[in-house]
Amino acid sequence: MSALRHYDTILAPVITEKTTLLSEKNQVVFRVPLEATKKDVKEAVEKLFNVKVGAVNTIRAKGKTKYFRGREGKRSDTKKAIVTLLAGHSIDVTTGLS
Repeated sequence: MSALRHYDTILAPVITEKTTLLSEKNQVVFRVPLEATKKDVKEAVEKLFNVKVGAVNTIRAKGKTKYFRGREGKRSDTKKAIVTLLAGHSIDVTTGLS
């Protein structure tokens, strides 16, 4: 997998109250493409952030149907990856990539 492909695998960190609490358990949450596999996510995180990944769990959320001014629309489907890091490794998602 090329270095540019790693940047396409990790779209953005998810920063919410819930994900901030997960950081105490050495876990980080990222938005990833729908076609990304757990193996792809693990490899991308290890290469981009120079850490060791213990496990990757993924969540697919179907887009909701919403109405705006009487017209029906649909939000996009999304996928998140919860990455569990091994002890001694950490990622500060607020600083970004260099």
